[in-house]
Amino acid sequence: MQSKLKVMSLFGTRPEAVKMAPVVKELEKSKKIDHRVCVTAQHRDMLDQVLEIFDIDPDFDLDIFEHGQSLTQITCRALKGLEDIFKEFKPDIILVQGDTTTVFSGALAAFYHKIKIGHVEAGLRSGNMMSPYPEEGNRKLTGVLTHYHFAPTEEAKNNLLKEGYPEDKIFITGNTVIDALFKVADDDYKFENEFLKSIDFSKKIILLTAHRRENIGQPMKNIFNAVRKAVEENKNVELIYPVHLNPKVRDIAREILGKKERIHLIEPLDYVPFVNLINKCHIVVTDSGGIQEEAPSLGKPVLVVRNETERPEGIKAGTAKLAGTKEENIYNLLNTLINNQKEYNKMANAVNPYGDGRSSQRIKEILLKD
Repeated sequence: MQSKLKVMSLFGTRPEAVKMAPVVKELEKSKKIDHRVCVTAQHRDMLDQVLEIFDIDPDFDLDIFEHGQSLTQITCRALKGLEDIFKEFKPDIILVQGDTTTVFSGALAAFYHKIKIGHVEAGLRSGNMMSPYPEEGNRKLTGVLTHYHFAPTEEAKNNLLKEGYPEDKIFITGNTVIDALFKVADDDYKFENEFLKSIDFSKKIILLTAHRRENIGQPMKNIFNAVRKAVEENKNVELIYPVHLNPKVRDIAREILGKKERIHLIEPLDYVPFVNLINKCHIVVTDSGGIQEEAPSLGKPVLVVRNETERPEGIKAGTAKLAGTKEENIYNLLNTLINNQKEYNKMANAVNPYGDGRSSQRIKEILLKD
């Protein structure tokens, strides 16, 4: 009797958990795979929310989170914890997703134990090692160790080919975030949050997210000033900003956006209400990565307030615009989307380049075929 393929899925933050949840569920259905889940809990509370939403009970939990932890501390704790787990389970393949310190630590630990690595969402590149930091470095370092490159798009595959990776180890799967998104987005969704219940979504609601390390300081002030000006000058517009927990971000947000008419600073939302807030809003302004994929899938124009993006597919498809971090440019682009219906429709109706909701199934089939 043929033995089962032993696969371990490893993740540690909320975005990783969201994107790995559909993969976990797909692998669990296979009778040919012995699958285990390991979390580092690089983030704790936000990770646990997603585990609960998707009904995932980790087999191993390193629980490494500490307030104020450094990248070095995360890496060292993950490496040490995984060493003991690999000795116990002895996986054939470890799956990591994206670009966090958990991803690189997991890939390095697997390499040390001669375990094959499958990198979900492989091949994203901004072209600037320091932006986003440390994510761009984590992506490239993980790529060097990877056996299966699960690239979400043709562009991501081409990035890997340019770096010399063998074509027969690169697989275009689409992005698993779309698999997750389609499971939770609901046009009839009713918010439990009392504030969100009170919002009139027939107005033009701007959803803002901003937290990137490289934007903290003047770039973030520029972003906030631009969106504040756009709201002030357009009476049919309101802004909702679930403020990141980073104290530096919160200070800038309070200084520029606090106590302003039609601007609402709220606490971070769980995944399901957040996806459905994207679905109900008019425009998204973000420096996040995943939202650049999620919002176009829901027909929402995205202004990316960064100077470069590792997700150029949305820019090329016309679902997103790279707005940079200069106040005037952000304001002009935002004001155009608010007031020019033709330009708005052009972005809202562009074809989403990130997948069809079957990425997890493709990953499972590739693992079983090899």
